[in-house]
Amino acid sequence: MELLIIGLFVFLGMHSVSVIALPLRDRLAAKNELAWKAFYGVVSLIGIILICRGYVQARLTPTVIYAPPLWLRHVSALLLLPTFALFLAPYFPGRLTAAVKHPQLVAVILWAIAHLLVNGMLADVLLFGAFLVWAVTDLMSFGRRPARPVPHAPASPVNDIILLIAGLGLYVVTALWLHRWMTGLAPFA
Repeated sequence: MELLIIGLFVFLGMHSVSVIALPLRDRLAAKNELAWKAFYGVVSLIGIILICRGYVQARLTPTVIYAPPLWLRHVSALLLLPTFALFLAPYFPGRLTAAVKHPQLVAVILWAIAHLLVNGMLADVLLFGAFLVWAVTDLMSFGRRPARPVPHAPASPVNDIILLIAGLGLYVVTALWLHRWMTGLAPFA
């Protein structure tokens, strides 16, 4: 469990620098943007590895917090439908990007809620709960921070079609294959 908590601290801490220390982040990026991005990427990758290893270890000795009813699996599946399109939306600006101020954070919020609805073990609550708290906090602070440009395709109504197709495609691939490969759990089994 300790490895999971350390990984969450490292990953979400790195992703919170703009929330809690924006001037520091801006100074570091201004000195050498490539070095800042490399540092950010390496620390984030270390956090992801620690989260994955810690989550696998924590699942070996499960602690039940709550037992969700089976029908919540359907609610969870519906909540997850827009997550991939929302996560990709900043890179393909269109109506969706204009309607949702920070679509990636909304995607993380939906992803976390959907997983909390169907997973009641302590490791699950720590993992998805931490991401939920982080995403809500980041979203609330977003209005106080200047938006940074994101490399993206030219804005176009066609991007909404691309997001719909890509989002649904990634949803199907994840639900039928990738989720099982990554976690050992088949969501629709």
